[in-house]
Amino acid sequence: MTEQSTGSSASTGTSRRDIIKGAAMVSTAAIAGNLGIASRAFAAGSEEIKVGLIGCGGRGTGAAGQALSTEGKTKVVALADAFKDRLEGAAGQLKKFGDKYGVAEDSKYVGFDAYKKVIDRDDIDLVVLATPPGFRPIHFEYAVSKGKHVFMEKPVATDAAGVRQVLAAAEEAKKKNLKVGVGLQRHHQQNYIETVQKIQDGFIGKVIALRAYWNNGGVWVRPRQPNQTEMEYQMRNWYYFNWLCGDHITEQHIHNLDVANWVMNDHPVVAHGMGGREVRKGKEYGEIYDHHAVEFTYKDGTKLFSQCRHIGGCRNDVSEHVHGEKGAGNISGNLQLYSGEVFRAKGGKDAYQKEHDNLFDAIRNDKPFNEAVYGAHSTMTSILGRMCTYSGKEIKWEDAMKAPSIMPKDFSFDAQPPVLPDKDGYYPIAVPGKTNVV
Repeated sequence: MTEQSTGSSASTGTSRRDIIKGAAMVSTAAIAGNLGIASRAFAAGSEEIKVGLIGCGGRGTGAAGQALSTEGKTKVVALADAFKDRLEGAAGQLKKFGDKYGVAEDSKYVGFDAYKKVIDRDDIDLVVLATPPGFRPIHFEYAVSKGKHVFMEKPVATDAAGVRQVLAAAEEAKKKNLKVGVGLQRHHQQNYIETVQKIQDGFIGKVIALRAYWNNGGVWVRPRQPNQTEMEYQMRNWYYFNWLCGDHITEQHIHNLDVANWVMNDHPVVAHGMGGREVRKGKEYGEIYDHHAVEFTYKDGTKLFSQCRHIGGCRNDVSEHVHGEKGAGNISGNLQLYSGEVFRAKGGKDAYQKEHDNLFDAIRNDKPFNEAVYGAHSTMTSILGRMCTYSGKEIKWEDAMKAPSIMPKDFSFDAQPPVLPDKDGYYPIAVPGKTNVV
């Protein structure tokens, strides 16, 4: 890697990263001295924040575009993905940002170790982590170790071991004053912000119960191609393998479970539930279920009743609801007291953009910003739910948190994934009452 590509200075031995770090220190000192000169210059965009994208699928490309759409100077300077075609697809989409796209050909990295080549660059200030979720703890930990600000998509892990890894890295990020955003965008959505605050201020009295749903027809399937290794096939179809995705209760339903945790300002302490594969029984659906129903209990006894389903032709519903002593409503912005009084929240800026606006503002103005802990807790809530539906058991949070890793031992396209098909191409499916998860 050349000095030019890493942003290092041969004449001074000082990296651009050191300059940015120094500017942040000056900014903090200026604020403390009530001067604010350096802070205002940085906030105004005089310093360019350089971005590396790791994971070049649709969500990663979208997140990078939102990063480039924040106030102030930004530029994406490096891309990484396990697959070259995915990387080139992102490059083509991001070129529309004109001079904010600055990725040279030798700054495109392909393979399982591509993330290190981006994070190791001295000119990178922030990395967008948007690979399949199973890789998130590995990439997040490495980014923090190298002193990078992070935006990472949800979920932040697919197993308890990964959650433990993220929580440990989150503590290191705080010590290093690194800013961390997590793609649970409802926390930046005005109607949710107003409604959750209204609930927490006591508008409907004590919360008695919550309901959360992500019921729809499911997502894409990518057929197996000739000469694919098993690892490549699973990587291309990551949604259907737990080590990569965590099942749809984790990959999608996390949004709704996160809202419930937000309302409660806590995570559940125990859960039980049921689920299975009623309709999507084909080998193309890997090892995940097509429906889950879980009852979570918080430490004060409040119940969260949760459903998620990937079955076509059924009632669709993606929403979160709350029931209190004095009223009830939809947490997205509509509460009503039993006496008749109504609260309706206002709309606001697109939350996918707003989460990046807030993160980059925190970087430029050295504001506290670390969403990794609640991101990890909401991820673990979804994993706890999966563990309950797969096993058919009631499981405590503290026991679920001790569960071992489900990740592969090695990462290469010739390596064996942790779950393999039988001679007919079918994958083993969890059986409640028989499958052990802790």
